[in-house]
Amino acid sequence: MSNLTQKLIEEDGFINPRNMANTFETTVKTLAAISGLSVDAISKSKRAHSKKSQERLREMLLIINRVTPWCGSIFQAYAWYRSEPLPSFGDLTAETLVKQGHANHVLQHIDRIAQGGYT
Repeated sequence: MSNLTQKLIEEDGFINPRNMANTFETTVKTLAAISGLSVDAISKSKRAHSKKSQERLREMLLIINRVTPWCGSIFQAYAWYRSEPLPSFGDLTAETLVKQGHANHVLQHIDRIAQGGYT
C-alpha cells in the first residue's frame, strides 16, 4: 500500500472524504463535484460510508495513486486527473470518465501506458 492510500484509507477500510479533501488541499464541496457525487453524499458520515460514495472515492484514489510516480507529486497527479485530456477517450479527462462511471477504462489505459503502450 502506498503512502497516499495508507494516509487516506482508515483502519475500518473507509476513505474519509474530509481527509481526502485536505490531502489535495481542496474542499469537500470540490471533492464532491470532481467525483460526481453530491455534497451530502460525502459530507454526511452515514452517506459517505455508502457503497457508491466509497467506490467513487476509491476509484479516484487508485487513479491518482497510480499516476503519482509519473507526475512527481500527489498535487501534480491530482492536477493530471482533473485536467489532462486523454486522446484515447476523445480528450476527456480522467475526472470526466470517472464521473461517467468509466474508472475501469482509465485504469486500463494507465496500465497499457505502464506496459509501454501508446495512448
